[in-house]
Parts: sequence; C-alpha cells; structure tokens
Amino acid sequence: MLFTADAHPGIASGAITVTYRLWSRPQAKVGGRYRVGETTLLVDDVRQVRVGDITDEDARRAGVADRHAIVARLASRPRSRYRPAAASRDVTADTVVWRIEFHRLAEDPSARLADQRQLTADDVGEITRRLDRLDAASSHGPWTRATLAIIGERPAVVSTVLAEALGRDRPAFKVDVRKLKRLGLTESLDVGYRLSPRGEAYLAAIHRPGR
Repeated sequence: MLFTADAHPGIASGAITVTYRLWSRPQAKVGGRYRVGETTLLVDDVRQVRVGDITDEDARRAGVADRHAIVARLASRPRSRYRPAAASRDVTADTVVWRIEFHRLAEDPSARLADQRQLTADDVGEITRRLDRLDAASSHGPWTRATLAIIGERPAVVSTVLAEALGRDRPAFKVDVRKLKRLGLTESLDVGYRLSPRGEAYLAAIHRPGR
C-alpha cells in the first residue's frame, strides 16, 4: 500500500491505523504485510463502507482531523489503474470506499541479523557456540549444520522433502528451523526456506580453507 510522505511518521508511531481507498477492487488482504518506509504493517481488516458512515474518530485514526478531511483526501486522490474513471466524480455520503485497518509490527531482531553479510571472527565464534549449544541440548543428536547445509543446497523446497532427506519428523524439523531463524541464519519462503545473507556468510566462513 502506498501512503503520502506526510503519513509516514504517524504510521511509524502507531498513531495511524486505518486508511480509506477508492479502489475498484481490494489491493490489500487480511494478514498481508506491507512495508511503508521503515515500518512493516500487518493488515487486520479489509471491508467496504459508505463515506457517510465514517466518523470523526475513524478519521483521526486515519491521521486527519475529521471526516470532512477524509472526504477531501479521497476526492483529491489521482486516478490509478485501481481507481476507475467513475471514481473521479464527487465523493458523496453514498460513495463506497475500502476501509483497511492495520497495525505496525515491532521490528524483528532476527530480521536485522539476517541481513548481516560481513561476519567478524567473533561473530563466527559466537554463532558456532550457539549452534553447539543447540546440538548439545537436542534429544536427536547434532542437527544444526546438516539443516543449514540442506537449506543452502535446496532452497524453496517444501519442508516435508527436507525433513525426509534428513530422516527427521517434519513438525520437529520445522521447530528446529525456527531456532535457526531466531539466530538470523535462515529465512522462510512461501514454500520452504533459504539461507539468509548471515547464514550464507557463516557457512562460507566455516568452510573457508584453513579453518
């Protein structure tokens, strides 16, 4: 979803939690995540409402003073491929618009770790110690390096196939992969996983000649 620059501070602070759009069809979905500047939004609700049913409180949640400001903003929006020519007419109380409710997500520390492409010797040593602890605590023996290796070799492969290749139970395998994700070493895809930049940098470091 696109927002004008003046809305970004309110979105980042969590003050803006609703937006209204003159779309011909919905361009956001419940559960969808959308990046606005440095903020990630999670959509909670998408529905159609009459402009006449928008209250001043609704307007304040959208970052404007009152419902009249919502009407003015809707009427001034430029046409787009999602807004038909008919939507350029005057916005009235009977105009139907899309109401999108959302909340901002707290930054995920593992996501920041995942973007780390350069590792120091201390970084590599700390990751190794964390992985060794996971292996030592496991009831099914060491698993961390083998799991990283197969994800690196077979990105975007369904977890069932990866678990079978390692002789693992799928639910337990997925729990273990989430532990690697919390260390910033893997990323989830729509299907399967991949190594994060940090995960790739770690494997490259431990496989470097001389180690």
